[in-house]
Amino acid sequence: MMNYAYDTSLQETMILTEAFHTDRVICDNGSLYKFIWVQEGKLTLIVDHVEIEMEQDEIISVSNLHRTEFKNVSGRYLALLFNENFYGIYKHEKEVSCSGVLFNGTSGIVHLRLPIADSELLHEVVDRMVTEYILRDNLQGEMLRLLLKRFIILCTRLARKQLSGFPVNEKGFDIIQRYYVLVDNHFKEKKQVQAYAALLHRSPKTLSNLFAAYGMPSPLKIIQERVVTEAKRLLLHTSHSIKEISVILGFESVGTFSRFFKNMTGENTSAYRKRLQ
Repeated sequence: MMNYAYDTSLQETMILTEAFHTDRVICDNGSLYKFIWVQEGKLTLIVDHVEIEMEQDEIISVSNLHRTEFKNVSGRYLALLFNENFYGIYKHEKEVSCSGVLFNGTSGIVHLRLPIADSELLHEVVDRMVTEYILRDNLQGEMLRLLLKRFIILCTRLARKQLSGFPVNEKGFDIIQRYYVLVDNHFKEKKQVQAYAALLHRSPKTLSNLFAAYGMPSPLKIIQERVVTEAKRLLLHTSHSIKEISVILGFESVGTFSRFFKNMTGENTSAYRKRLQ
């Protein structure tokens, strides 16, 4: 069974494992970005309380913000895990262009089907990773970073092809990608499309038309989904009071936050916490 880990005194971590679901320490590590790739059989995951069914040669990318649980493993999978210290997604954005596509804080998980050619390319990258893990020389970290970068780029290209509504228009795609990144960074203090439009030097109407052309949720919906996703995480995985959560998320009052949550989910905050905790 494949199980390799690279760790340094600088708290840089990259893990390649077929036994992610059996390692409680790794499962509970909230700093890891994740690729989970089914290689044989089927896999059922629960990501932030949403069930995801996966089959052979399907791969998902999950950010460090998402809580991932394994419900059923009926086959073999590979998990590629890394933290921000090992490879900074935002730091290397110009190189790999994956933030806002493969990794963002919303509840939408990128779920890709690998064509044979892409599967073979990713297998080649993984084989080289295994070789580097075995060598253990002073260049190991840099070589693993280069191979991780290659893996991310291949998945990003595939995501651009497969995600519904993504045409070949690189300029339009890049604006959408930057919008997601900005929302991830500023959703607590900026909850109106106008604020992000100004940062992108576009009008709100232009953004709305662009997202509609790509068949994507509206710019406002993306902000709202990011806020409610964070609210759910805070309700389920912290002991913060409803009032404290409303302050953390930048709402003017508990009432405003409670109404927002009810409108988005159909239930109040207390009922949601009680039902799922």
